[in-house]
Amino acid sequence: MLESHLLHHLQQCIKRRTPSQAKALHASILKTASNQLNSPLIYNTLLNTYAKCGLLEDTSKVFDEMPQRDLFSWASIFTSYNQSNLPRTTISQFRYMLAVDKLRPDHFIFACITKACASLGYVRVGKQVHGQFVVSVYSDDDVSKSALVDMYAKCGEPGSARVVFHSIREKSSVSLSAMVSAYARVGMKSEATELMKVFGDLDLYCWTALVSGLVQRGHCVDAFQLFTEMRREGVEIIDGHIISSLLGASSSLAMLELGKQLHSLVIGLGFVDSLFLCNALVDMYAKCSDVFAAKTVFYGMWRRDVVSWTSIIFGMAQHGQAFEALCLYDEMISAGIKPNEVTFIGLLYACSHVGLIDKGRKLFNSMVEEFGLKPSLQHYTCLLDLYSRSGQLDKAENLIKSMPFKPDVAAWAALLSACKQHGNAKMGVRVANHLLNLGPGDTSTCILLSNTYAGAGEWESVSKIRKLMVAMDLKKEPGYSCIDLGKERIVFYVGEVSHPMKNEIFMLLKEMEIDMRKQGYVPDTSSVLHDMDQQEKEKQLFWHSERVAVAYGLLKSVPGTVLRIVKNLRVCGDCHTFMKLVSSISKRGIVVRDSSRFHHFKDGNCSCNDFW
Repeated sequence: MLESHLLHHLQQCIKRRTPSQAKALHASILKTASNQLNSPLIYNTLLNTYAKCGLLEDTSKVFDEMPQRDLFSWASIFTSYNQSNLPRTTISQFRYMLAVDKLRPDHFIFACITKACASLGYVRVGKQVHGQFVVSVYSDDDVSKSALVDMYAKCGEPGSARVVFHSIREKSSVSLSAMVSAYARVGMKSEATELMKVFGDLDLYCWTALVSGLVQRGHCVDAFQLFTEMRREGVEIIDGHIISSLLGASSSLAMLELGKQLHSLVIGLGFVDSLFLCNALVDMYAKCSDVFAAKTVFYGMWRRDVVSWTSIIFGMAQHGQAFEALCLYDEMISAGIKPNEVTFIGLLYACSHVGLIDKGRKLFNSMVEEFGLKPSLQHYTCLLDLYSRSGQLDKAENLIKSMPFKPDVAAWAALLSACKQHGNAKMGVRVANHLLNLGPGDTSTCILLSNTYAGAGEWESVSKIRKLMVAMDLKKEPGYSCIDLGKERIVFYVGEVSHPMKNEIFMLLKEMEIDMRKQGYVPDTSSVLHDMDQQEKEKQLFWHSERVAVAYGLLKSVPGTVLRIVKNLRVCGDCHTFMKLVSSISKRGIVVRDSSRFHHFKDGNCSCNDFW
């Protein structure tokens, strides 16, 4: 009777998610010296209770103290690890289960391990688990097969996912969603939509899988079109995951007005208390350059987690508000929220873009000393960037040689960019030679190398880089800028002179240039590394895409509104000066999001304080 009484109350704890009551029951079990309460059933139920309540530490303690463990025990601990975002622990402990407890996995264990492989993208390990599953007595289990489809989808192997999917006897919404996601993640939109048509009468989860997959693939416009189609078909939105994906798409496209419409939908559907949606809204507003709205959403949240704080800290850092980002970090610590690895990347980024060397170094050290976090290569690259941007190139070079990771192309490229920025041609050529030996595999790094050698007059090396680009079939990405005017979004490419309003744009740019020269403006042509005269170099600068975009915005937008421009490359020094002067002449705010950060131009100044 005592055992059944305890089991009933533990089941209620699971149902109601009341961990404090579970701990009280656990205490009474320990105090009662009864063999009846030491049964595997009691321990397994207690283990499952802690796992379902998200108490990993308590779950692990009960698991370690169990006199005997069975497959149910292992399924509970694996579930707890996966829910706590510890998939590596799941996989390592699976080996322990096989070797020490001598247990063979059942369908629940197979599903747990497959889920861990999916989280990590471990397709090789996943295939080994698949092989064990096929030769097991559970090989017909459809739930495990759905997990395998999901694993192959997340690992980018739609062919393997399709084979497993077609072997499922009773295809559920879960397996169908996983297969749709497998297609969408690799850009197979037509296959995904065709599959959805075959099954028909699709639920929200299938639509979410397709839309999310397209967003992850970068097909954001297609994702919005499908969402509109879903709305027309009257599919009820009972959770906010599809909206979260679309908020991410709005961030990628920097489409503020679209993001605002999604925010209205969140409010209308009653999801304003959803933590993950509020986090997505903070991130969207920050990436769409509306930091005021990002802060409004953040401070309006009734509950905040580490993702909430990290999102707003990152947002402030990218917008040049480093000191506010650091103040937010202090608030975060005071609120009892432990930062994670991503938080420190944002903090180091903030320090890097305002030259706070001592503060950045202190934060870097606190990762290990105060929070027990292990710095990754990305953290060392941020620290390297901090030294480099501040002109401490010797420290940067020493760090890249002594860091406990083999520096990748991105790390060397960051140092090379700083050498160019600070005019250290000798070190620049030395770093460039090292980078060239590593074998740069992307266009931007090759362009940086070419510009470094060109600046040092080493034309033979420039020729070598160009031949390398031809051999690798690398093409320079054309510079472009897009401006969002609410109902209209238009893209301008560098040197583009075919726009219907070309004459009006030219006249406005010319008028502004005349006003600027009166204020002492002299074009900085140092970024034009072509063999041409000064006049031709100035003409090249005149038609840079961000200038054309801002001129178009001044002609077409409502007077007084902020112009928001997104550029795919880094803003050159001359265009940066141009934007500052335009903001002063036109009395307009201009926000430019380039490949490095956000620049807020107002009254002749920039939020980066010319440190970028």
